[in-house]
Amino acid sequence: MKIAIIYSRAAAGIQAPLVTIEVHLSSGLPSLSIVGLPEATVRESKDRVRSAILNNNFEFPLHRITINLAPADLPKEGGRFDLAIALGILAASNQIASENLERHEFIGELALTGELRPVRGILPVARATKEAGRTLILPTANMDEAALVNGGEMLAAGHLMAVCAHLAGVQPLPRQPACVMCDQAPLEKDLADVRAQQHAKRALEIAAAGGHHLIMIGPPGTGKTMLAERLPGILPPMTEAEALESAAVASISSGGFHPSRWKQRPFRSPHHTASGVALVGGGSHPRPGEISLAHHGVLFLDELPEFDRRVLEVLREPLESGRIVISRAAQQAEFPAQFQMVAAMNPCPCGYLGDSSGRCRCTADQVQRYRQRISGPLVDRIDLHIEVPNVPQQILLEKSRPPCEGSRDVQARIIKAHEKQLARAGKSNHRLNNREVEKFCALDDGGGRLLEQAIQRLGLSARAMHRILKVARTIADLGDADQIDSTHLGEAITYRRLDRSPC
Repeated sequence: MKIAIIYSRAAAGIQAPLVTIEVHLSSGLPSLSIVGLPEATVRESKDRVRSAILNNNFEFPLHRITINLAPADLPKEGGRFDLAIALGILAASNQIASENLERHEFIGELALTGELRPVRGILPVARATKEAGRTLILPTANMDEAALVNGGEMLAAGHLMAVCAHLAGVQPLPRQPACVMCDQAPLEKDLADVRAQQHAKRALEIAAAGGHHLIMIGPPGTGKTMLAERLPGILPPMTEAEALESAAVASISSGGFHPSRWKQRPFRSPHHTASGVALVGGGSHPRPGEISLAHHGVLFLDELPEFDRRVLEVLREPLESGRIVISRAAQQAEFPAQFQMVAAMNPCPCGYLGDSSGRCRCTADQVQRYRQRISGPLVDRIDLHIEVPNVPQQILLEKSRPPCEGSRDVQARIIKAHEKQLARAGKSNHRLNNREVEKFCALDDGGGRLLEQAIQRLGLSARAMHRILKVARTIADLGDADQIDSTHLGEAITYRRLDRSPC
């Protein structure tokens, strides 16, 4: 009997490793066995495949059928191998020609009628197939997402019979037109909507220009959430590579990726009851968490002290490294996590510390305990700490508002500063290492004395000192200055509110 070889792709993090499907028909009692570390969903594919073959007037071979999914030590999950298995059985039983199979890769779940259903994580599959130089045949419902990978040979099919007709040369599958996407999404939330809060807007601009993490401290209703929601709209536009990386992470998540979100910076805002696994990812078959879903975007943590302290501690390493490695007994998965963290918190347990009406009755010890819910090492990794005070009532009630600077105007300055950083170091200021900080963030004599005084007065760590220098470098870039002067450094030092006494 004949052996048929079909190519498909598995899911391993944001990678799509090649799976070679070998179908062997031999004499013996009719049976079908699948080997190669398949999970329950893959083992159940034999029933879906059998019904799909019979319902399309093909013959299901009455032989001993062995299906090997190689490599054998790679876990296989989902219904993504249904189409490839069905074609392998038909090719091994000489019901379809096998000459063209080696130039194709197949992925898709089969209905009992032979209809092709979409699968999750198609974007990494399309990228890997393009690199391998093969043609990918996939469900029609996945085509819009796969088409985001320019230059790949991809054919969409809605039914098993359509794939068989294409392989036989009877009716070729139509080639899909190239995907044309908008480079810049329409702006839904504009910075001009936020009244007053000029100091906070300035800090938000600095954070966006240098990729810095930000925490806002202020009473309820002062606009902290509004400011955070408008950060994605002023960030520099995503490059093609960044958009593909971000879309690939979303593609393998439970929510999937929709092409309408192409080149839109992700904004993730998990509830404070989220677990550590929800933030960093996990599971028996590792899935990305909130920090990876915010890749090249914004992770907003509202009511930061209300998060479980152990949950917040898992953010330490990803904030520094920009990636997360999840290890399990059978496998290890690595997910990218280059996110920009924005956090918000009240100044005290009641939220009204320093309010002019005297509503706050919190003692200094209560305020201190509230602040200590966030560990010092985590605060040290946040570049900008700012206060967001109450907006005066007369400003909120005024009917005629003075013109405010919109997100597009602010973004133009940010893009200019970002391009300057890329030309100088090839990366944003937040990602500069220690040697690059010494090289690009050098201070004059006056700046050195000012920094020394700040370190002594605030008790700053070496990491906090480097954060201040990086922020000062970003402020200088926004001012189109080649060197950091005392004005830039002084402003950067003011953005370290949590390094001072809370009362």
